[in-house]
Amino acid sequence: MHDSPSSLDSLVMLTDAHPLTAPATPNGVEQITTSPAATPIQPPLTQHSVQPFGYDIPRSAEQIQKVEAFRQTLERHRGNRHLLVLQDFPDPDALSSAWTYKLIAQKYDIQCDMVYAGTLSHQENIALVKLTNLPVQRQTPQTLKTRDLSKYQGCALLDNQGTTSQLLPSVLQAGIPLTVVIDHHSMQGDINAEFVDIRPYTRATATILTQYLQAGLLKLDSNTSEHVKCATALMHGLRSDTNALRQAGEEDFLAAAYLSRFYDAQLLNAVLQSSRSRQVMDVIERSLKNRIVQNNFSIAGVGYLRYDDRDAIPQAADFLVTEENVHTAVVYGIVHDEDDELEVVIGSLRTNKLTLDPDEFIKEAFGQDAQGRFFGGGRSQAGGFEIPLGFLSGFTESSEYAKMKWSVFDAQVKQKLLRLVNPDQHYPNGVS
Repeated sequence: MHDSPSSLDSLVMLTDAHPLTAPATPNGVEQITTSPAATPIQPPLTQHSVQPFGYDIPRSAEQIQKVEAFRQTLERHRGNRHLLVLQDFPDPDALSSAWTYKLIAQKYDIQCDMVYAGTLSHQENIALVKLTNLPVQRQTPQTLKTRDLSKYQGCALLDNQGTTSQLLPSVLQAGIPLTVVIDHHSMQGDINAEFVDIRPYTRATATILTQYLQAGLLKLDSNTSEHVKCATALMHGLRSDTNALRQAGEEDFLAAAYLSRFYDAQLLNAVLQSSRSRQVMDVIERSLKNRIVQNNFSIAGVGYLRYDDRDAIPQAADFLVTEENVHTAVVYGIVHDEDDELEVVIGSLRTNKLTLDPDEFIKEAFGQDAQGRFFGGGRSQAGGFEIPLGFLSGFTESSEYAKMKWSVFDAQVKQKLLRLVNPDQHYPNGVS
C-alpha cells in the first residue's frame, strides 16, 4: 500500500511539467453535442441509484441525468460482453477512460475487451501500458475478422467517435450494435448509439469517466492494486489532455483532486520520466532543420517515418512551439506501413495563441474527403490531420523517386497551411 499524498500536494506535482516529456496527443478528431438539458430526472433512490456526495456531486442537472442514463444502460446490458474500440493510436486519455469503463462495467457483470488497430509508439503510452498492466490488445482489421465477434452484444467508443478507428467498420458489419459513445472531441457526424455522452467543453474524456466514479458507479479502493493503477492512468490521461493541468477547468481540477486520494504518485512519475527514443530525437532534429517561420507560425515537414514512429510528429510539434516568437507549430510527415504498403500524411498542430482555434484552422486548411469527412480537427491548443495517399501509396527502393514524391506533398501541405498563415502572399511554386 502506498502513501497517498494530499490533494494540494498532488496538484502541485501534477502541474510541474516534466522538462523532457511532451504531452501525449490525440489524433485530431472532435466532439458531439449532448442533448439539451431538460427538467432534471429524479429517479427513485434505490440501492443501485446514483447517489452523489460532497464535492463529488456532478455539477449540472444534465450531468446527473447522464450518469443515471449510463447506469441504466449498463443495467440493461447486465451479463453481456462488450468490445471497447479505441482510436488507432490511443493516447493516455483513451487508454485510461476505456480501462475505467471496463472496471465500471464489471459491476454489472459485463465483460469488456479493449482493442486498437494501430500502434503504441509514444514512450509515455508504452510505459503506461507496461507499468500498469493496462489490459488493452492490438487487433488489425485483418485479425479482427478472423475472431468470433458473435460473442459481443455491444460496442463502446471511448475518446473517439469511430472516425479514427479502422476497426469500427468491421465491428458494425458483424452486426454488433453501437451501445455507448463517450468523448470530449468536436462533432464528426451523426451517431446512432444507445447512450451518448459527448462534451466538447470538457478537456478530457478521463474527466467524464472520473465523474462517473465520483457519482458512485464504482467505489475506488486504495487497497486494491487495479484501482490504484487505473486511478494513476486516469490522472495521467487528465494531465496529458490539459497540458499538465495548465489548461484545466474547474471540473478537471475537481476530478484530479478526487483521483489524488487513490493514485500512485511514484508510478505516475515513472511513466512521465520514460525516455525518448533515438528515432524521436531524430524527427525533432529534422523538424528544427526543415522548419520555416512566418507570422509566428513554425511549419516543418520531416519526410518519411516508419509506422511505429508516428508519435514522434506530435512530440516535434510540442518542441517547436516552445521557440521564441513562435505561437503555433505544425509538423507533418509521410508515415508508411511496409507490411500493408500504406502511406498517410500525418501532421500535428500545437499552439499557445488563445484566439487560434486548432479545429477550425485544420478543417479550413485541408477540407474534406469524398465522403464529406474532414481530414483532421482539434481541441484546445492542439490538433492533428491524416491524409491517405491512396493510389500514390507504396514505398520504393528508388531514393530519387521517394525524394521527388516527398517534395510534391511537402510543397502542397505547406501551401495549404501558408494560405491561412499569410493570406496576402501567393505561393505559385509551393513554398520555400
